[in-house]
Amino acid sequence: MSETIPVHLLPATPTAGKARKTPAQTGEPIHTRSFTGRFRNWRLAVAGSLAVLFFGTSWLNMEGRQAVLWDLGERKFHVFNATFWPQDLTLLSALLIISAFALFAVTVYAGRIWCGYACPQSTWTWAFMWAEKVTEGDRLQRIKLDKAPWSFNKLAKRTAKHGLWLAMSLATGIAFIGYFVPVRELTADILTGQWFTASAFWVFFIGLFTYGNAGWLREKVCVHMCPYARFQAVMYDKDTLAVSYNPTRGENRGSRKKEEDYQAKGLGDCVDCYLCVQVCPTGIDIRDGLQIDCIGCAACIDACDSVMDKMDYPRGLISYASERTLAGEAAPRFRPRLLGYVTAVILMCGALAFTVYDRELTAVNVIKDRTLYRKNSEGHIVNVYRLKLMNKTHEAAHYHIALRQPDDGGLQLQRQYRITLASGEIVDLPVSVVQQNGSLYQGAIPFTFVVQNNADGKALAEGSSTFVFPTR
Repeated sequence: MSETIPVHLLPATPTAGKARKTPAQTGEPIHTRSFTGRFRNWRLAVAGSLAVLFFGTSWLNMEGRQAVLWDLGERKFHVFNATFWPQDLTLLSALLIISAFALFAVTVYAGRIWCGYACPQSTWTWAFMWAEKVTEGDRLQRIKLDKAPWSFNKLAKRTAKHGLWLAMSLATGIAFIGYFVPVRELTADILTGQWFTASAFWVFFIGLFTYGNAGWLREKVCVHMCPYARFQAVMYDKDTLAVSYNPTRGENRGSRKKEEDYQAKGLGDCVDCYLCVQVCPTGIDIRDGLQIDCIGCAACIDACDSVMDKMDYPRGLISYASERTLAGEAAPRFRPRLLGYVTAVILMCGALAFTVYDRELTAVNVIKDRTLYRKNSEGHIVNVYRLKLMNKTHEAAHYHIALRQPDDGGLQLQRQYRITLASGEIVDLPVSVVQQNGSLYQGAIPFTFVVQNNADGKALAEGSSTFVFPTR
């Protein structure tokens, strides 16, 4: 059964005449009807752009390598000209938090618009429904085909549909795994029949997952499996834009002739054509009020507007509207919760951008040797340290080690330390520090190891420690 969201959302609309059960209520297969309209065009533009990014980005090259590649084996995450490492996991966590707050802000403003226009589940479901239309025909033809006995014609259409579904699923699997394995090598292996590899297994797994979700489960994922559908109600308020039917204008609904004075019969603008249900990908009737099944795709708005145009009625019987607007109240100029979410997202995006820009591409960790100090052959005090160096850039780097200390510290390196690290290389470098001159410090001298660029002497990373010597 289709659930209706409680609390302060739109009330259920009374139905004039004999009520018809929707596919969401009966559990029957949903056969959507083809339609056109401005919101459909917007959805195609958004979903198409995201699909181009998803399928095309992994094929871009930069500086002789794949531009975007999350190499789990090497623990390198290449994103265009930046390389991230497991130590940068906090950046991913920050990005996920920003995405969550951005989703909250969008939901408070316009409901489940993410689900209707950009969610991968919705996008692939619409694509698979297009494949159904191409191979089996429009809504009435598919319903007729379902009821028809098996024949060569039915078998051919079903084979074509599932073949197209499988091809789309395989392409999705290759594109997805291509972000973790070089996509050109992966595609070549799949096309040449090298299917018994770990990469091929995950390609077919993702493909099968896509085939099941977009081909068979479809709206069941949105209604029963997606947590967002369950907690969205707490994000709504009286000013949230949602796909809404205007009962004041539409009731009582009923059929009529175009030239007929329907208002004299006590009818509203709704002609009860049922197109809003026939185009709905989750099979609900938006006239029954806002429901948990509604993904905010506005298919019903396009269908209803086309009928209003034919009847010479004004558009907007079904529209993006808030509860306050439908009640005839003025929308507030200031919405604290929405402003709070937007402000938080902007501040967090700025902080993340600065962190990424300012992050150190050379990491150093200083570990003091367990032996506090020793004397060398010349009688000078020596402390030994281990410097754990990591080159976090995507190319080889040349370093040398320097010291920064108090003016009267009297410390110096026992020798010159110069080192070259390949991209992502980590090395433990033993470093000896000598105290030759007398010092006013008693027991310990604070100082800092400075990792410098070998070419221009620019400081790239620092690690603090102390020099220990016997008290006098």
